[in-house]
Amino acid sequence: MVIHKNFQDFVLFLYIYMAHADGEFHDDEKKIILEKMKKLYPADADFDKKFLEALHLYDDFDKKQLRTLFQDTFNHFSSVKFPVKYKVFTDMYDIINADGKVDESETKAMEALKEIIDMSN
Repeated sequence: MVIHKNFQDFVLFLYIYMAHADGEFHDDEKKIILEKMKKLYPADADFDKKFLEALHLYDDFDKKQLRTLFQDTFNHFSSVKFPVKYKVFTDMYDIINADGKVDESETKAMEALKEIIDMSN
């Protein structure tokens, strides 16, 4: 199952997923995501529009299918090199730390993603 046309949109979806991992979406997490989007997209991109589209896609997505989506999408974008995937992974640490605390659900979400990234190499 692949729902993203490019790796950047998938990364944004991952960022939003990680921000929601503790069951809350903090303003500080949103700020970090919007800042990181500047490195994902061209300067002339409509960041707010892209963010809202990704947020709606995440909200509407069946969360029971997330692991399948992540595995299939990382496999689909297999040409993306490991250092890029690893950078995405480290960016997500910034997101979960944005609210000043990392709880167990966020740690588990990171571990699951790390496993998926490792498997897709």
